[in-house]
This record gives sequence, C-alpha cells and structure tokens, in this order.
Amino acid sequence: MSGSRAPGRGVRHLYVHLPFCAHRCGYCDFVTLVGRGGEHDAYVDALLAELALERRRLAPRVETVFLGGGTPTFTQPEALERLLAALPDADEVTVEANPETVTPALARLLSRNRVNRVSLGAQTFHTSLLSVLERRCGPDDVRRAMHTLRDAGFDNISLDLLYGIPGQTAADLDADIESALSLAPEHVSYYELEAKPGTRFTHAHGEELARQAEAMEGYFERVVEALVGAGYRWYETANFCRAAREARHNLGYWLGRDYLGVGIGAVSTLGLERRRNAPKLAGYVSALARGQAPPREVETLDEETKRRERLMLGLRLDRPLPLASVGAAVEPTALARAERLGLAERRGASLVLTPRGRFLGGAVTAELMA
Repeated sequence: MSGSRAPGRGVRHLYVHLPFCAHRCGYCDFVTLVGRGGEHDAYVDALLAELALERRRLAPRVETVFLGGGTPTFTQPEALERLLAALPDADEVTVEANPETVTPALARLLSRNRVNRVSLGAQTFHTSLLSVLERRCGPDDVRRAMHTLRDAGFDNISLDLLYGIPGQTAADLDADIESALSLAPEHVSYYELEAKPGTRFTHAHGEELARQAEAMEGYFERVVEALVGAGYRWYETANFCRAAREARHNLGYWLGRDYLGVGIGAVSTLGLERRRNAPKLAGYVSALARGQAPPREVETLDEETKRRERLMLGLRLDRPLPLASVGAAVEPTALARAERLGLAERRGASLVLTPRGRFLGGAVTAELMA
C-alpha cells in the first residue's frame, strides 16, 4: 500500500480539531467558531464519541497526536483537560496555542495531561503588523508564554511566524528573526502569508500582497540563511529544527503516512480513502449523540493520485525521496532538465531537490510532475 501503514498495524497519527477562538483573524480560512463557551463540553463529548467509533483504526501505540484549531487553548479548561486525559498515549503530543492564552495554570494543565510539545502562534513581534493581522496578542505575550512554558518544564516548543505581511519591511523581518532566535525555540515554522480566497484579509490587502509578491523570494532566502546560520536544520520547505526536533506529526503528512482526523472539518487519509468531516457544529454534535458517524465527504484515491501527492509532499523535505515510491509521477525529460539546471539530483534510487531547487519549491515540483 503506497505511502501508508503496514497491513493490520493501524494508523499512528491522530489529529484532533478544536475550532473555538476568541476572534477570527481576517486571513484565516480554517474551520473556526468564535466564542461558544457554553458548547465546548458538548463538542468534547462528540469528539470522544467519534474517537470511540474510529478507535479500531488506530495502532495499539500511536506515534503522534496533534490538537489544532481554531485555538485549542481557548477551549474551556475543564473540557480541554477532559479531552486530553482521554486521548491515547503517544510519543509526541502537540497542542497549538495563542500566546495570550498561555498562563501558568494552562501550562500545568497541559503538562499533567501528557502534552510534550507546544506550537505557539507568534506570527510577528511587531505591534503594527500584529494589528494588520488582527491578532490580539503583543510581542510581550509571546515572550511571557515562552517563559511560562519553560517554567512548566516544556523542552519542545515551536514558534509559528509569517513573512510577507502587508507593510513588513526587510528590516522588520530581520528583527522578527532575531527576536525569535533570542527565545531559543526547538522548532520554527516560517510561512509566507497567503491571500486565501474569500477572506476579509484578501479583500482588504489582496492588491498589496500581489504587488509585493516578487520580493517574497528574497524574504524567504533571508529566513533560511538566518535560521540555518543559527544552527537550525532546514528540514522542510517552511520548517526548521534543532537536533532531532522535527514536527513528527507533520512529518507523517509529508512522508505520505495515513492519519486519522476527528472533529468538524477534520480530514483523514486511510489507505485509498480520504474523508473530510462537514464543518457544521450542530450536525456533528447531534449525529455523534445518536451514536452515528458525523456527516462527511468521502473520496476514493487511486494509486496515481497517491504517487503524485507523495512526490509533491516528499520533495518539500531535505531527505531523499525514493523514486520507487512515486513511480511514473515523475516526467523523465523534466527530471533531466532539472538536473542540468542544478535544481534536482538523483542519489542512487532516490531524488532530492538541491538548495536552489528548494528555494523555487513548488514550481520545480510542478515541472517534474508527469
């Protein structure tokens, strides 16, 4: 079975979606719900019911659990603790957090419930740029959250940052990188801000984002140069880590492994089946209260689609991609041309992008794809 688990061993990666937020940022296109404090308990009940229905799909020992959102740490503490306590043991348990939600009490709650990795949504350390993003935290909130998590014993923290924010200068970017490095996170995710169709942000800033698009390659190179120079490994297109601190959950996606997603809007890939839960809270909660699976779309994948996805995701990594795993998804003439241009190279029976090819990223992969 391409890119998936060995038969009978079960899925080793679990994603849990907690959609609640204090505020919906203008650039966000995730499945989120503002407030709804009175519905958090019922939603956790439904999550646990869905997990019980799907438990047979999981391996006896899960490798990773990832709680994403939304803002998982905005969930009412009692409901969040009840959920965490009921989740399966895993080698890596990650919770996404907004800096302003991190208190000593929250850090202790996470720690006593087997969470061993926190992904902190910093985005930028500039107050004016945080305002553009409609973020409700400030630079000091990020620093305070990091120190609070360290005091609670967390030794695996990721900072999520953005470049390409409207109004962000190269000097702003350099200062952001310097601020991030001063906090010594084990992991950094650094993404280019995208103008997602239909969002308030695209309506307000789409033209400016289009105008600054040409500068983004230079910004990306600044990010890579600074983080690699500081000792981080550029192990995935937008992700950097110290030592062996890759995001193991996301690595499962990039390596084409199966994963189970529970919650509204959650996606699962199970062999040749891809499922997406409907994004509506009421339908999700009511179906699971009746002991039924939630409303969802199911797509059957063919082997060609799996190979193409394996190529697209695998070439984001710094590790060689076995050509046998992608088969005819690679166009031989395009590969030969990429090799001549110094964008890709074969290492035995594997393929890897060169540093130059990685800077061009998706454009090179698109050219290679048959």
